[in-house]
Amino acid sequence: MIKSFLISVLLLMPLLGFSQQNDSLAEPVIPLEKIELLKNINMTFDMRMEFRAYTFRGGDNYYNGIQFQNGHTALGISGKLHERVNFHFRNRFNKGGDVQTLDQLGSNIELAFINVKASPSLNLLLGKMSAFYGGYEYEFSALNVLEYNDIYNNALAYVTGAGISYQALPNHTFGLQVLNSRTMHYDDLYGDIVAENIQEPIWPVAVVGNWRGNFFDGKFQTVYSMSYSNEVKNRGTSFFTLGHEYQNPNLTLMYDFHYSYEEVDTKGIMTSILDDDRIAEDVTYIENWLRAEYRFSPKFQGLLTLMTSSAYGDVTTGHDHMRTSYGYIPTFYYSPFKNIDIRFYLAYIGRYYDYTNYAVENLDLADYNKNEIRVGFIAPLLLL
Repeated sequence: MIKSFLISVLLLMPLLGFSQQNDSLAEPVIPLEKIELLKNINMTFDMRMEFRAYTFRGGDNYYNGIQFQNGHTALGISGKLHERVNFHFRNRFNKGGDVQTLDQLGSNIELAFINVKASPSLNLLLGKMSAFYGGYEYEFSALNVLEYNDIYNNALAYVTGAGISYQALPNHTFGLQVLNSRTMHYDDLYGDIVAENIQEPIWPVAVVGNWRGNFFDGKFQTVYSMSYSNEVKNRGTSFFTLGHEYQNPNLTLMYDFHYSYEEVDTKGIMTSILDDDRIAEDVTYIENWLRAEYRFSPKFQGLLTLMTSSAYGDVTTGHDHMRTSYGYIPTFYYSPFKNIDIRFYLAYIGRYYDYTNYAVENLDLADYNKNEIRVGFIAPLLLL
């Protein structure tokens, strides 16, 4: 009904807008023979707005705040241009729009790619897309994640390149991508903060491979991936993820394990810990993420997210444990409407950051925690 209404409005706009002018258009902006194309176009408008009340405690520091916030606002357009060609575009409005020096798109443009179906089992993707990283935390749109764990909170998720997806067996799909490893040149990204012997590579490239498995009629699924990217010349990042999901009609359990070894720190966590005007080197991040969802009824759903993240760096012995963060997020959703997906939610977000004795004694750091209550709504709206 909504799609038919919008198509009718598009057809009538030229008549309404120019009916009183002598130089009115002889034909509509969208020719009648092309109007059928709109039936293959989807337009989405994603919104998440919340009321936040939060506190921060660490060492001698303490602050709190209350505010409304637009946590996520994005417009997406996708469609079928040909029986074997689809396109995808998404603009997230609460991201910076500055054109990036490497890929020449604003960071607010998250998706801008085409998907070509080369054969019934092989797809080719070209443009700016999400990397094929594994794990179910990454599978969720930022619309539905109130707080990411440390790696994905700092990872570059949308980059330009090419990829293939191959369904080798009915329950097993493999993916491979060759992407830019960043969207900006090194000097623009890091400025005057450099590590020794850092040079810009000829091509800052990332190679990502993944495997999706489906077992027991879909009750158990996996998303595994491994990738290597060279951020600078002769130094790179090795990233492994293992994602698992179990589901039955009312319960869904997800568990992810992440391991990232970075010869030059790309997440910035260890760099901020050392705070000595240089990029941290030989850094390791190890994470665990668990999410449990339970549907009490068609209108009520509860979920609990638990996560840990440990950071290691080359400080004294070559692999020193510097910090562990913990998080837990209980959330309750209420979906009052039957034919439209608008969810109201209440959530508590607790994050705790514990530093090792070495970091406390030698780097003048102190443990801290953040606590937050959110009340809001999530609305992935299908406009067309």
